[in-house]
Amino acid sequence: MDVLIIVISIFLAAALFIRVFFGSEIKGVFERDPAAKNALEVILLYSGLHAIIFYRISHFLYVMRVPILPRFLSQLARFLTGIEIHPGAKIGKALFIDHGMGVVIGETSILGDNVTLFQGVTLGGTGKEKGKRHPTLGDNVVVGTGAKVLGNITIGDNVAIGANAVVIKDVPSNSTVVGVPGRIVKQEGKEFPGIRLDHTNLPDPLAQALDKLQDEINHIEGELKKHKNKAEDA
Repeated sequence: MDVLIIVISIFLAAALFIRVFFGSEIKGVFERDPAAKNALEVILLYSGLHAIIFYRISHFLYVMRVPILPRFLSQLARFLTGIEIHPGAKIGKALFIDHGMGVVIGETSILGDNVTLFQGVTLGGTGKEKGKRHPTLGDNVVVGTGAKVLGNITIGDNVAIGANAVVIKDVPSNSTVVGVPGRIVKQEGKEFPGIRLDHTNLPDPLAQALDKLQDEINHIEGELKKHKNKAEDA
């Protein structure tokens, strides 16, 4: 009986600790996930929150220059949650990782406040270069399922990146990006004609160029046919 009381006491103390020190992350879950029912459920069952807890501890140890242990904790978190966050990354308040399986955040990544990452997102590098080699994300950025943001690039505030997009260039604030490679389809509320924001049918720049070329060929063939008919009638 005494052991049970001790276990329950430790559990309640841990839950209270998480509720106090990770309040912004828990609040972010409720704001961005309609499936969240209560704080206890979030604390116990949300792998994204668990990964962030591991990250905060490992990042503190990393900053304190403790050897090996920070990376060990990040790999343990990866094993338990399917989410890999390098302890050297710099992450602001209220990061929300939805589902999270396959999410990777590289060593020199910088994330602002209120960032949302869906499953399969990679914030990675593009090669073996040293120094700053991972992306910087501003505040209120949403990165869709399977998207890749690669290299030492800057993603501004209030940016939405569509599912499966591959972003390798800077993106200004208040923009929406989709496609491979990523293209801006909306900026400051203004939509760019000819590109639709449809996550079930993401635009393919190559396919769009080929379609445009085919339209021009069809137009030229139509004009040639008209001239040929006129010549035959004459």
